[in-house]
Amino acid sequence: MIRFYTKNNCPLCEEAKALLDALNTNNILIEEIDIYQSDTLLEKYQLIIPVIAYKEKVVYGNEINIENISTLLSE
Repeated sequence: MIRFYTKNNCPLCEEAKALLDALNTNNILIEEIDIYQSDTLLEKYQLIIPVIAYKEKVVYGNEINIENISTLLSE
C-alpha cells in the first residue's frame, strides 16, 4: 500500500497525486492521509508535504517528480 500524506487546499499535493495516479500502473492501493488528522503527523510533515511512502522508501515534497515516483514504485 502506498501512503500519501497530504492536506486540503494544497496545489503541490494535487499535482503529486495526479502524477502518482498516472504512474501507478500496477494499481497499488493508495491511502490518502490528511496530516491535520494527527498532531504527530502535522508536526512531522507540516513543511514537507506532499509525502509519498511505499514499502521502506519515502519521497518528500520538492523531490516528487516522474523519475523519483517511478523509482519508488519499481521497488
